[in-house]
Amino acid sequence: MAQYDKSDLERRMAGAVESLKGDLSGLRTGRANVMLLDPVTVTVYGASMPLNQVATVSAPEPRMLSVQVWDKTNVGPVDKAIRSAGLGLNPIVDGQTLRLPIPDLTEERRKELAKLASKYAEAARIAVRNVRRDGMDSLKADEKKGEISEDERKRKEAEVQKLTDGVIAELDATFAAKEKEILGQ
Repeated sequence: MAQYDKSDLERRMAGAVESLKGDLSGLRTGRANVMLLDPVTVTVYGASMPLNQVATVSAPEPRMLSVQVWDKTNVGPVDKAIRSAGLGLNPIVDGQTLRLPIPDLTEERRKELAKLASKYAEAARIAVRNVRRDGMDSLKADEKKGEISEDERKRKEAEVQKLTDGVIAELDATFAAKEKEILGQ
C-alpha cells in the first residue's frame, strides 16, 4: 500500500479534469474540428488504437472533416469506428480518404451531444472518486502501520474530501458550460 501523498492525489485529480476538458473539446456544435475525432479508437493489427495513430485528420472546410488513412487495409476499420463512435457522422469513403460532412445540429442531435458530454463528466467524477478512495485507503494503512495518529488521519481525510469536493465542483462547472454551449442557450 502506498504512503499518503497529497500532491499525487492533486495531480491525479487534475488529470481527470484535463481529460474531461479534452473529451468535451471534441464535442463541437456544428463546426468541423479535428478534436471531434479524438475519442475514436480503431481496431487494427489486432489492437485498439487512437484514430490519430492510423490516419491524419484535417478540417479543409468549416463543415467538413477529412481523414487520410495511411494504410489502405485500415480504411474499412476506420470507417466502422467513426460510424460506431456515437458522433452522428457518416463518412464518405473516397479511396484512402474519408470525408465527413458535419451535419447541422438538430434539437435531437444537441440532446445526444449533451448526453454524451454528461457521460464524459460522470466518467471524470468516478475517476476523481477513485483517487479519493485511494487516498483514504493509504491514510488508513498509514494509521494501521502506526505512521500517523487517528486524529492526523481524520484531519487528512477531511483535507482529501475538501480537495475532492473542489475538483468535483470544477468538473460540474466545466460540464455545465459545455452543455449550455451545445444546447445553444
